[in-house]
Amino acid sequence: QVQLVESGGGSVQPGGSLRLSCAASGSIFSMDAMGWYRQAPEKERESVANITSSGATDYADSVKGRFTISRDNAKNTVYLQMNSLKPEDTAVYYCNVRARPTIYHWYSEVWGQGILVTVSS
Repeated sequence: QVQLVESGGGSVQPGGSLRLSCAASGSIFSMDAMGWYRQAPEKERESVANITSSGATDYADSVKGRFTISRDNAKNTVYLQMNSLKPEDTAVYYCNVRARPTIYHWYSEVWGQGILVTVSS
């Protein structure tokens, strides 16, 4: 019903920047909170940043001051601007959205397929 497509990942040197995008498509009546998670090798998936429907944001302590989450409601898209990247930011990044497909459905969580970000010299 609701599909998420992530883009913008890749390899970058320490100190570099990347911008991730996550576009939602399909049957979308309403979008609630949107966010980014990441999972490094042999580690648990963790929340990186979230943004509510009204634009309030919160960040993991490890990325505060370096990452910025934003959304474009007209495009059903959420972004993650990542600056001053560090090797420890290397992970698969997942988009997560609470979406309501139709007026007859309540909100449910939808996950993207994940996109790899590698920070290495």
